[in-house]
Amino acid sequence: MKMSGGVEWALHCAFALTAADRPVPAARLAEMHDVSPTYLAKQLQALSRAGLIHSIQGHAGGYELSRPPSEITVLEVVEAIDGRSPAFTCTDVRARGPLPASPEACRTPCAIHRAMTAADDAWRASLRSVTIADLASTVTDEHGPGVLAGIRGWLGTGSSEGAGSAAGAGSPAGTGSPEGAGTGSTEGAARGV
Repeated sequence: MKMSGGVEWALHCAFALTAADRPVPAARLAEMHDVSPTYLAKQLQALSRAGLIHSIQGHAGGYELSRPPSEITVLEVVEAIDGRSPAFTCTDVRARGPLPASPEACRTPCAIHRAMTAADDAWRASLRSVTIADLASTVTDEHGPGVLAGIRGWLGTGSSEGAGSAAGAGSPAGTGSPEGAGTGSTEGAARGV
């Protein structure tokens, strides 16, 4: 199964939005993930069309999750970006060529079609069983609560204490780009997911 690069960006943004306590501008999400704002805007629009996030207009506007992260599955994010089409499309090859299967034999899916459909179903079931909240919980379990706190502070959606602790002492003033890989840094947060 090959997914577009947009899926990865969309999942990272959904994860980051779990840390936010107010709307996050698209430009801030793009800066955090070091991706083109134009490219990321397409992914955010797809998530919005799917009802997974929504935008708030105005000076303090930005994006936020439309539902609790425990109610948004990884599969929903994948399908919002890449669509719902199955990975395998049967063209009934067995009915072609010099040795075609009979029309009666082609009324039911062949073994190849069934195997590919079963694999697609299993893949979708696996992604359906994981929520954005599960991802956040796993990252917290593996890397500590500082990851989400660091994201919250860096995005500027937390308290001034969170922003200061997330930036760390080595952060150049006014850049919004923390340095270092310690707890709460953007680099550490980005690698936590």
